[in-house]
Amino acid sequence: MNTGLNGPILIWGAGAIGGTIGAYLARSGEDVLFVDNAADHVAAMQSAGLAIEGPIEQFALPVRAVMPEQVEGRFSRIFLCVKAHHTEAAAQALRPHLADGGYVASFQNGLNEFVIGEAIGIERVIGAFINFGADYMSPGRILYGGRGACVLGELDGQHTERLEALHRLLLKFEPNAIMTDDILGYLWGKLGYGALLFATAVTDDSIADVLAMEDHRAVLVATAREAMAVAAAKGLRPRGFNGFDPLAFAPGGDSHAIDASMDEMVAFNRRSAKSHSGIWRDLAVRRRKTEVDAQLGPIVADGRAAGVQTPVTQRLIAMIHEIEDGARPLDRANLADLGAAL
Repeated sequence: MNTGLNGPILIWGAGAIGGTIGAYLARSGEDVLFVDNAADHVAAMQSAGLAIEGPIEQFALPVRAVMPEQVEGRFSRIFLCVKAHHTEAAAQALRPHLADGGYVASFQNGLNEFVIGEAIGIERVIGAFINFGADYMSPGRILYGGRGACVLGELDGQHTERLEALHRLLLKFEPNAIMTDDILGYLWGKLGYGALLFATAVTDDSIADVLAMEDHRAVLVATAREAMAVAAAKGLRPRGFNGFDPLAFAPGGDSHAIDASMDEMVAFNRRSAKSHSGIWRDLAVRRRKTEVDAQLGPIVADGRAAGVQTPVTQRLIAMIHEIEDGARPLDRANLADLGAAL
C-alpha cells in the first residue's frame, strides 16, 4: 500500500512560499515538480532555473516547472502553496493528481486545510504553520528575507508516520521546524498575527514601523484581540511564535504583556530583509486582490456565531477592499480611520 511517504514532490504554487521551500528541497536532491499559473514565471524557471536571493542564502538551480494543465501523473506528496482565496480552485485541480494513500500539506496562511478537505477528504490533509519572510520578486526570482517558525501537525492531533516523514523533509529547509499535536492552535495564533499584518498593510510604512507606532497602538491591539476573543469563544488556545503572545491579546490580557509582545514583534520584523507584508505587496506592487476574505473572514463569521463582536476586523476588511478597488490610497490616515471602529 502507498504510504504517501515517497516519490516526487509536487509544489502547487511556486511563489514566495512554494518557491522558497521547493528550491531548498530540490537543492537537497529531492525530485520536485513546480506548478504555477503564471506563464512567465514557469517559462523563466524552465529556461534559467529558480533563483533564491537575500541575506539567508543566494543560489540558483535548474528546476522542473509546468503550468497546471500540463501536470501529468499522480503524486503521494503535494504541497499546496497558493494564496488562500485560490485554495478551492487549486484543490479541485490537483485532486486527479493525488495518489492513493498520498497527502496534501497546506503551506498557506489561514484555515485552508478545511477547504482542501472538502475537495479531497480531510483525512488526506496535513496542516502546516509557517512564518518565514519571502517575496516573489520577478519571474524565476524569490527573495528569502528572514527565517521564521515552521510547524507541522495532523488536524486530529495524531502523531503519524507520514507526519514524521514530512517533518524530516522540511528540516532540509528549516532546521528548527517542529511537529505539534495542536496545529489549530498555531493556525489561530497566525490569524491574530495576520490581522496585525493586514492593519500594517493599509500604510506604506514597514511592518516594524507600524507595530512600533504608539499613536495607533490601541487599534492594533484591538485588531489582534478580536481574533483571540473569537478563538477563546471557540474553546481554542492559540499558540505563540516569533514575538506574538496570544495570551497577552486574549480577553483579560495584561497591558504590560501586550507591550512586551509588540516590542518583540517589532524586533523580529526589523531583523528580516522582508520589510513589508505580502499583503502590502499585493496592494502596492502587484495591484491584485489580497487574501483578506479568506484570512479575516472566518474571524468575523465565527465571531458572529459565537456572539463575539468584531467591528475593527470588519472595518479592516472593508478598508482593504477599498484599497484593492483604488478607492482609498495607502496612508497612515487609514489607521486613524480604522481606530474609529473602536
